Amino acid sequence: MDFGIAIPTAADSWKLVQRAEELGFTHAWFYDTQMLNADCFVAMGAAAVNTQRIRLGTGVLVPSNRIAPVAAGSLASLNKLAPGRIDFGVGTGFTARRAMGFGAMRLKAMETYIAQVYGLLRGEIVEFEMEGERRKIRFLNPELGLINTSDPIVLHLSAFGPRTRALTAKLGAGWIDFVGTVENGIREVEAMRTAWRDAGRAAGDLQATAFALGCVLADGEPADSPRAMAQAGPRAAVMLHRAADEALAGLKPGTAMPAPAGGEMQGYIAVARSFEPKDAPYLHNHRGHLMFVKPEERPFVTADLIRATSFTASEAEIKARIALLRDAGYTQFTIQIVPGQEAALADWARIRQAFA
Repeated sequence: MDFGIAIPTAADSWKLVQRAEELGFTHAWFYDTQMLNADCFVAMGAAAVNTQRIRLGTGVLVPSNRIAPVAAGSLASLNKLAPGRIDFGVGTGFTARRAMGFGAMRLKAMETYIAQVYGLLRGEIVEFEMEGERRKIRFLNPELGLINTSDPIVLHLSAFGPRTRALTAKLGAGWIDFVGTVENGIREVEAMRTAWRDAGRAAGDLQATAFALGCVLADGEPADSPRAMAQAGPRAAVMLHRAADEALAGLKPGTAMPAPAGGEMQGYIAVARSFEPKDAPYLHNHRGHLMFVKPEERPFVTADLIRATSFTASEAEIKARIALLRDAGYTQFTIQIVPGQEAALADWARIRQAFA
C-alpha cells in the first residue's frame, strides 16, 4: 500500500515533501485553494527540484479557477522538472469554490476541461472557449523542450457521488476519496469498484486513494488534547463549515454528520448566523478550513466529533483501520499534515513502515 501526505500549500512546502520522501512516502498532494493557501504550482515546482522519487500531485485542482491551457502548461512545466512524477488531481470544487461563495461546478464542464488539458498534452488542436468565443488552440513550440509532454501525467478524480464515480471509471482515472470513518470508506470504495466494473475496467487497475486527517494518540491521551485538536480538529470543523453553508443558503442539510454531533452542528449554525459581512458569511465560515480550529467553533469540535470524523486513535488502532481500508480496495492512504504540526510526519512514518 502506498502512503502519501496532503498539504495545505505553503510556498516552501518542498521542505516537508523532501522529508516525507526521506521517510518513504510515495506521494505528496498539494491543495489548490487560492483564498486559503499558497499557489500549488509554485510549491510543486520547488518540490520537484528538491526531491528525486516522490510523486507530486494537485490534490485537487478546480477547473473553474484555472483555464485549461494554463493548467496544461503548468502540468507540462512540472513534468519537465520531475519527469513522470506528476499527478493531475481534479474535482468539481468544495473548499476552493465555497471559500469564494460558490457551489460545485457542473460535472460536464469538468469532463470537457479534462479532455482539453489532455488533448493539449497529446499535442492536439483543441476547441477552447473564452469570453463567449470559441477558438482552436494547441502548444505551438513543444519541440523547444521548454515543457515535457512526453512523460505520462496520471489523472485522478475526487469523486463522492455516483455520477463522478461513473466519470472516474469512464476515464480510467485514479480515484480520490476523503475518508472519515472506516465504515463509510468501505462503502464508498465498494461503490467505486462497482462503477469501475460496470465500465468494463479490470478490478486490479483501480487506484483508490483515501485522504484523511488524524492524530496518533499517546497512551491515555484524549481525542481533544491540544495536539489532537491541532492535527485532527480541522477535519471535524470542516463538517460544521459545510452544514453552516447549507443552512445559511436556506438549503436542506446535505451533510451527513455523525449521530452524536447533531447538537454541535446546530450550535455552530446558530453562531454562523452572526458572521459578517452578512452578504458574505463564507468569508468567515471558511477561515482556517482544514488548517486550524477557530476560537468560536472550538466549543463544537468535541472529542466525540474528532473521533467520528478522523483517524484519531492509538497507533495500533489506526494501523488496524488502514489495514481494513487496504483490504477493501484502497491502494493509497494519504494523511494531511496541518501547518505547524510537521512533527506529526514522524508518527505517520511509523504507521507507513508497518505496511512496507
